[in-house]
Amino acid sequence: MDALQLVKMVEDKSFTDLKKMQYKYSNESVAEMLGIIARGAYGLSPLKDFKGREMIYLDNIARISSKCAKILLSHSDGTSVCSSGAAEDEIYYSLGIENIDTSRESVRRILAGYAPQDAFEERIYGMKLGMRFIADYQNEINEENLYKLYQMSIGNYLEPENRLPDDSFYRNDAVYVVGGKKTHKGLDSKLLPEYMRALMTFINTESDIDDLAKAAIIHFYIAYIHPYFDGNGRIARLVQLWYLVQRGYPSAMLVSFSALIMESRKLYYKAYSLIEQNAEISGIVDVTPFVLYFAQNVYNRLSQAMPSQYTMDEFANALLRGDVTEKEHALWDYAKNHYNGQWFSTKELEKDYGKAAYGTIRTFVQKFNSMGLMECRNYSNRPKYRIR
Repeated sequence: MDALQLVKMVEDKSFTDLKKMQYKYSNESVAEMLGIIARGAYGLSPLKDFKGREMIYLDNIARISSKCAKILLSHSDGTSVCSSGAAEDEIYYSLGIENIDTSRESVRRILAGYAPQDAFEERIYGMKLGMRFIADYQNEINEENLYKLYQMSIGNYLEPENRLPDDSFYRNDAVYVVGGKKTHKGLDSKLLPEYMRALMTFINTESDIDDLAKAAIIHFYIAYIHPYFDGNGRIARLVQLWYLVQRGYPSAMLVSFSALIMESRKLYYKAYSLIEQNAEISGIVDVTPFVLYFAQNVYNRLSQAMPSQYTMDEFANALLRGDVTEKEHALWDYAKNHYNGQWFSTKELEKDYGKAAYGTIRTFVQKFNSMGLMECRNYSNRPKYRIR
């Protein structure tokens, strides 16, 4: 294969879908391309597929904007925080991704400190505990702490048949994942201790892989091997955030990754399917489609979810001048962390916030709009606002 043909194939928008590539370029051309690029792929040792083969990742394909890393590093005092708005969204959408019935009202109740009233609110309470656990930098990632995280956030609230056996970190029987056109079987339970130890080594060993890409790979691997009877997706999303906190990105807790995943849920699951489909063709589990999904649909969208530096500086100056009341400060924090750069109406803010009268909400948004901290746009003759 000449260089021009290789470049054309690698730059094809269908590059990560080998089935489409075979249709476009022939089976032989795709096989030759795979042989060439495999030599430059990043081996993800000690992560292995179900057949014991090393997984790979093409780090020059999934390009992650450096701007999003700066956003996640913006809270730079070394501590981790989890805002109420981000926690609400993360819990609500992480459960929603798996079609678990819940409501925002219940999430708010539990986050406000009320005791769970039913099994649905117990699940929310568990996620609240899990978010609090991973936000604490002192909780390092190891098998013992992962077990604690799983039990407190998910395991303690499952039906008896889905709970972990006594004295076992992982499931001890087969699990089947039903979704799409195929039913997937999780890793043989006898291999789980070995594979999860390999994951801990991967997490805690320095490498040349970008931290954000590595976080996405960790997320994929947990969902891929399915170490638990239930809740694998939720724990994978929690561990991704946990890893970023441990690596010095505490502001990962200030924005909901699950909210962004929910907006592109079909693409999220398609990335899993592409990896499996490509492996059937190439014989190699290449996690690039999953990292590419996160780069395009989550990481590179963080700049839209966070206020500009100019806005944050202007708000800080307004605070120093005494131009912002305590109530306005609380409303600002809520709107910033809850709406993640999305447009909202005064009615929506009144309902979502739930702790201020409509007149207070209207005065707040109009004042902050006049200060240049918010912008206003009419939707069907109704004004909506967002933080600049």
